[in-house]
Amino acid sequence: MYTVSDIKKKLASYCAYQDRCHWEVEEKLKEYYFLDDEEKGGILVWLIQNDFLNEERFALSYTRGKFNLKKWGKIKIRQKLKQKKIPERLILLSFEEIDEQDYMKSLEKIAENKWNSLKNESSLIKKKKLISYLIQKGYEFELIQNAIDSLVNKE
Repeated sequence: MYTVSDIKKKLASYCAYQDRCHWEVEEKLKEYYFLDDEEKGGILVWLIQNDFLNEERFALSYTRGKFNLKKWGKIKIRQKLKQKKIPERLILLSFEEIDEQDYMKSLEKIAENKWNSLKNESSLIKKKKLISYLIQKGYEFELIQNAIDSLVNKE
């Protein structure tokens, strides 16, 4: 049986290892079913006061990471942040972490790589597969269309 102090230490480590949002920590707290709501609330407050839990920092680092490492578009990032119960104002703030020129360059590079990988397909099939792929990555349809038009004009 863990004490409240033990649980605080475990959750502090959990949050220190990687930025976490409130929802993730609340889900983790459910493992300690013997705690009442007041104790859980006290632990959350302690984590926030000691800067182990910071929703804004989480949203910013999550957005940076998913864009820079996984090359996700804003639609997918927004969707995943909403699943983690991040408020819309923090989602919009986190999008400021993405430079618009870098966003467009990333989309164009992903589109070009995928387009080139589909060299044995007809033009129509290539377009269809590329659109599906870029939508799955979370890019906006209008930007996808522009990227495809640019690729078609290069051929």
